[in-house]
Amino acid sequence: MEQNWRHLPSPARPIAAAATVAVEAAQRRDEESLAAAAGDLAALDPGQTGLVLGTLVRVLLEDTHPDGLDGEAVRAVLERSVRSAGWQAEVDPHVLLVLLAGALGVIDEDDETPPPKPDVLARHAALLTAELLGPRPPRPFLDATFTEIERAQLND
Repeated sequence: MEQNWRHLPSPARPIAAAATVAVEAAQRRDEESLAAAAGDLAALDPGQTGLVLGTLVRVLLEDTHPDGLDGEAVRAVLERSVRSAGWQAEVDPHVLLVLLAGALGVIDEDDETPPPKPDVLARHAALLTAELLGPRPPRPFLDATFTEIERAQLND
């Protein structure tokens, strides 16, 4: 089913659509659809896509951990995400950790490791999001993500 994202600003629409397809493909464990959707996400503006996917992960982390996250909770999320993404031959725990750190705002600025490629980030973000969502649909959380981004931009 095609999602209607007309209420979003035009740059956000393709990100919302591709993220929905990618996450739903990850939830179904549909490797071909996930690869195509990750490619679509990777072709979009990396700054905007990263903002949306990072905020989506943070919104989901806040939803699943309303009392906050400590190191053990982050470790548990990472371990669950790696296990649940095991159906993907190229799952990289380090990329999942980078995504978690980015969503939580604790990126190591001194890290000289080159960042993962956009398609790798998109695929792993979909896998991480699918784990955090479980069987729930992504749409309500994407809506909350765009509301949060709008609120943050209005308050800056």
